[in-house]
Amino acid sequence: MATTNSAQVVLVDEEGFSSGNKVQPYLATTPRVEPWEVDHGNKERSLTLGDRLGLEDLSSMNVWRASIGELLGTAVLVFMIDTIVISSFESQTKIPNVLMSTLIAITITILLLAVHPISGGHMNPVISFSAALVGLISISRAFIYIIAQCVGGLLGALALQAVVTHDIAQNFSLGGCTLTVIAPGPHGPVVTGIDTSQAFWLEIICTFIFLFASIWLAYDHRQAKALGIIVVFTIIGIVLGLLVFVSTTLTLKKGYAGAGMNPARCLGPAMIRGGHLWDGHWVFWIGPMIACMAFYIYTKIIPSNHFHAIGYRHDFFNVLRAMVNLTH
Repeated sequence: MATTNSAQVVLVDEEGFSSGNKVQPYLATTPRVEPWEVDHGNKERSLTLGDRLGLEDLSSMNVWRASIGELLGTAVLVFMIDTIVISSFESQTKIPNVLMSTLIAITITILLLAVHPISGGHMNPVISFSAALVGLISISRAFIYIIAQCVGGLLGALALQAVVTHDIAQNFSLGGCTLTVIAPGPHGPVVTGIDTSQAFWLEIICTFIFLFASIWLAYDHRQAKALGIIVVFTIIGIVLGLLVFVSTTLTLKKGYAGAGMNPARCLGPAMIRGGHLWDGHWVFWIGPMIACMAFYIYTKIIPSNHFHAIGYRHDFFNVLRAMVNLTH
């Protein structure tokens, strides 16, 4: 019978000593193994509400130090992606969406590899919220990370505004997440973009695909171990790039900047530029939140051991062999 082995990942405590416990690797930030999680002759005490919320993370210096990685990683992410968005359209290429999606995929992969050893490499409230729902990190740690990511998004947008001209920042909305833009027309300003409901569904669907098609590879320790960290993060970058390409190409609307799938990235430019960037801004928060909940429900429905974890007992030749045995 085929079996699967759990990934062995060395857990290092606050003092730097290895404890050798099994933990979830990659995007799931390494949780600490607490006394109540260890089997001491079935003398475990029940978890309190504070334990389940991970309130000890609020006073953990390691968690706050890790959040610095999330802050700086998100700042660099926002600066780079928004720069890519502006540069792709400013380059006057015939296929800016392809160029933009490719560069975003490469950037995401590199940043994930850079920030992962520090904090788990979230750099996105979607990943932190989803990881908390699934139980890979505590709600308290997710809260700290999301606050750090939002601050990082603001710093990244400030850095971008400092290096681009006023005209570029205005014409491209500082590379932020937009549903509509106001452009000059023959008879006055013209609003172009897509409907809020259409953008809302795109946000939900694209974020769910993002979680389903790539993030789950990092959440499932067996797949993560088999593929390796570089392959996992490369797949995540490629999937994000494809979703950016699909969402910007599908609508063919100039004022729509594509699915955000990262509320912190959308928040930074909105706080700096304001104006129409706040129009429908809730879409970039509520849509991903619903997608995270849908993904969590999915993880509760699927078998805990996943497909073929118990072997291939329905193999055709085994069926024939069983039929022959019945005839004897």
